[in-house]
Amino acid sequence: MEVIMNKHSDDKRKRAEKRVEKIKGFYIHFAVYLIVNAFILVNIYIHTSSSDDGFWRLEHFSTLFFWGLGVLFHAINTFGNPFFNKNWEEQQIKKIIEKDRKEADKYR
Repeated sequence: MEVIMNKHSDDKRKRAEKRVEKIKGFYIHFAVYLIVNAFILVNIYIHTSSSDDGFWRLEHFSTLFFWGLGVLFHAINTFGNPFFNKNWEEQQIKKIIEKDRKEADKYR
């Protein structure tokens, strides 16, 4: 019995370690995103402040935007989708059941 319990706790530990590595990977990715994009934007600002180009141009923010999408998908992969989680599914099921019940009550 003790061998089974040790195996179970070892499996839980390995899952927890994997989860922590995944979260750590996301935070490293996010930190690099912030640092690199801050450097890029500051560099663009310095170079455009003395010219007529202007800082607020769409192409200056393309790296920020597209890499930001990557960070968003990484966050969803790491922490789960905040919009379509189990709680959301349960609420939708309850709504549909309630709607069907009301529809059936019309004909009684």
